Amino acid sequence: MFGAVPTLTADFRADRTTSGARSRARRVGLISALVPLSLTLVQCGKAPDPAALATSSQANVQVVAKNNSQASNPRVASGDTFEDRFPAPQFRERFPSASESFLQRQMSDFSPRRAVQQQPPEQAPYKVASLEPQVPYKRPPRDDLTTLVSMKSSAFPYFGNNPASDAPFLNISKGDRRGHRSYSGRVFWQDETYSDSRVLVHVPEHFDVHKPGVIVVFFHGNGATLERDVRDRQLVPKQISDSGANAVLLAPQMAVDAADSSAGKFWQPGGFKRFMAESADHLARLSGDPESARAFANMPIVIVGYSGGFLPTAWSLEVGGISDRVRGVVLLDAIYGELDKFASWIESHRSGFFVSSYTRYTARRDRELMSMLRQKGISVAEDMEGPLRPGSVVFVETGDGITHRDYVTRAWTRDPLKDVLVKMSATPSLALTRVASTNPSASSR
Repeated sequence: MFGAVPTLTADFRADRTTSGARSRARRVGLISALVPLSLTLVQCGKAPDPAALATSSQANVQVVAKNNSQASNPRVASGDTFEDRFPAPQFRERFPSASESFLQRQMSDFSPRRAVQQQPPEQAPYKVASLEPQVPYKRPPRDDLTTLVSMKSSAFPYFGNNPASDAPFLNISKGDRRGHRSYSGRVFWQDETYSDSRVLVHVPEHFDVHKPGVIVVFFHGNGATLERDVRDRQLVPKQISDSGANAVLLAPQMAVDAADSSAGKFWQPGGFKRFMAESADHLARLSGDPESARAFANMPIVIVGYSGGFLPTAWSLEVGGISDRVRGVVLLDAIYGELDKFASWIESHRSGFFVSSYTRYTARRDRELMSMLRQKGISVAEDMEGPLRPGSVVFVETGDGITHRDYVTRAWTRDPLKDVLVKMSATPSLALTRVASTNPSASSR
């Protein structure tokens, strides 16, 4: 009985020893699992190194294998040390061997890649950051431009006096309406006849503001509108373009479709000057070059008066304020009066030219003006055969087959306005450039 007690004690000790070994094995296994996690937490916020992860993983496998071996062999476990559990990394595990090397980076590796390869210098269309362009500027192509523009300085509406009588121009009223009684006794109402401030503007497609040019101002006759008559029937914009001259057109609406020659604002001193100043800004915008307003503001002018257009023509020359810019005056069956104003301009502006073509309806007045000029010692030609030069004064009588209504398209020749511009551009001293070719036969008699 007494011999059985020592046996139980020995078994108890053996179980306790076995239990302690198992407990230590569990602790070792737990530490082995927590070590990689601790390393990961220490490196939080840093990009993981694949080589270090591989090394750590390999070391962990070795530790776990060793721990398992130690757990199964208590004697080995009793000799375990810190260096055995966490071996120090070897030099070869941190740095490349002699046969390996780091990937060397150049500064060019960090520069942005170009998606499109640059053209060779000889194929580049323009120089960059150069004072002179490699390719000369070419104006973008465009079509003829013909449009209506409202201008404050146009002939109407007009609320001033009639200089012939020094009485208000609108000299009759009926209720709220005001009107003008003409010399014939007919009444024209302001809201129907004298309220249109539009101007027909034409810029040919070949016009170049950077070359010498001219502004043609056309005063239409009685009973006319800008669209129906000046543009479509008299073909004034077409004649400007067909001439090939470097010219633009301004045609203000006078009395609308009425038998009246009133000049409106062109009666006023400086009225024509204000009209041309406002027109310069519009022409610059319409021509596509807003910076060219100064060029238009100094460009020479040719005034063309047809029929009743003689009155605004005469007053523009007399009191318009810029008669020195006028290089030429063309009257188409239009001398019905104001002879002294025309004679005065011709005498004082010998650098310009004057052309008057007439039918039997105005023949008497034209001959009277010729006589006045000859008395002043000014030579007068009576045909359009010769060139137009500074100081040229030409009177041309047309035959009975030429009608007054068609005079703008058929006078001494077809398209007389075109013929004048062609002859003018053939004279360099008149400072007008011809920039387009035309059919020579088109301007023949």
